[in-house]
Amino acid sequence: MKILRAYKTELDPNNEQKTALLRHAGAARWAFNFGLRRKMESYKVTGKSPAAIDLHRELNVLKKKSIEDGGVPWMYEVSKCAPQEALRNLDRAYANFFRRCKQGAKRKGFPKFKSRKRGIGSFTLTGAIRIAESLVQLPRLGDLRLKEHGYLPVDGVKILKAVWMWVSRAWRSLVTVRCLRTPRRCEVRSDGCGCCRKQSVARRKDLVIVGRRHGSSVSSIIEFPVFARTLSIKPRLR
Repeated sequence: MKILRAYKTELDPNNEQKTALLRHAGAARWAFNFGLRRKMESYKVTGKSPAAIDLHRELNVLKKKSIEDGGVPWMYEVSKCAPQEALRNLDRAYANFFRRCKQGAKRKGFPKFKSRKRGIGSFTLTGAIRIAESLVQLPRLGDLRLKEHGYLPVDGVKILKAVWMWVSRAWRSLVTVRCLRTPRRCEVRSDGCGCCRKQSVARRKDLVIVGRRHGSSVSSIIEFPVFARTLSIKPRLR
C-alpha cells in the first residue's frame, strides 16, 4: 500500500545559502503577485483568467528582457520550480475561491497579494531533490545541512516535493514522500473493525493516520507526522 508521508526538519545553512533561500522566497512571492495581478486584469477585460501554464510562459518572456525594459532577468538566479509552483498555488487558491462561492460560504477567501512585511514566506521545489543522512541536495541551492541527522528517510521512498519556509527565526523544510506501508490487521480483515468502519484517526507515537472505509476495502490512507497538525495541514482522502 502506498502512502504519503511528510517530514519536517530544521536546516543549518551557511550565510551564502541563507541569501539563496531568501532569493527563492522573494521570487515565489513576486511570481504569485504577478500572476494575481494578471488574473485580475484579464478577468476585467475578457471575463476569463489565464491558467498557471500561460502565466509561466509570460514569465519566461519577461526573463529574457532587461530590467530597463520591464524584465526580470534576476529570475535566472533561482530555480524555475519556485515561481512555477507559486503560480500553481495561485490556481488552487482561485479554484478554492470559486468553490466556496458555489457553496455559499460566508468567507469566500479571495487570494491576497503577498507582502514582505507579513513575513519572508515560503517556496516549493520539485524535481531533482536528493536526501542523505545529514544533508539535502537541492537544485540551485546545493547541499544544505540538517540539524537532525538520520531523521529524513533515504531508502525506499520517492520524493514528491519539498516546501521551504521561515518559521520561528529558522529555515525549516517540509518534505513529502511516497512510500510503501504494510497494512494493519484491521485493514486486512474482510469484516473490518470498529476503527475502520467510519472515518477514523488512529494516533501513534509520531504519526497521525487518517483513513476511510467503504464496504470491505480501505479507499485511501494518508499518514502525516503529528507536527504537521501545527502547520494546519489537512490530509486529503482521494
